[in-house]
Amino acid sequence: MRRRDSIELVHVYAHPPAVVWRALTDPTLHARWWAAGDVRPVVGHRFTLDMGRWGAQPCEVLRVEPERLLEYRLASGTLDTILTWRLAPEGAGTRLLMTHTGFDLDSPLGRAALEGMRPGWPRVLDRLGALLDVVVHGPVEEEHRIDL
Repeated sequence: MRRRDSIELVHVYAHPPAVVWRALTDPTLHARWWAAGDVRPVVGHRFTLDMGRWGAQPCEVLRVEPERLLEYRLASGTLDTILTWRLAPEGAGTRLLMTHTGFDLDSPLGRAALEGMRPGWPRVLDRLGALLDVVVHGPVEEEHRIDL
């Protein structure tokens, strides 16, 4: 039996890549759908994500291709996983491929994280979609509106 040490999800959003990219890379928007932190699309940028009961998780941006790819190390020094966001145009929207790799299945922490995150990531991506719909289409404070 193959040991699966990664999570891979595809979600299609009815918003162009520039809008999805902004939600992935703007700290104010990022905090509204997932976790607060100074995420920036700059290779080598180090930041911390506030993961609530799991505490502050140090991260480092590894690869950036604007509006196409954002990859960073998550929980440097403990979990040490890699989170990759790939965006591709699909019609008038965006196909987002989220890959979370590097879970150490020989470690109790790695196994527990994978077991907890596997059902959690779909909910996080749903929150991203809900935020995009509100920020683009609904009533929202002007400072958080995404202009197309």
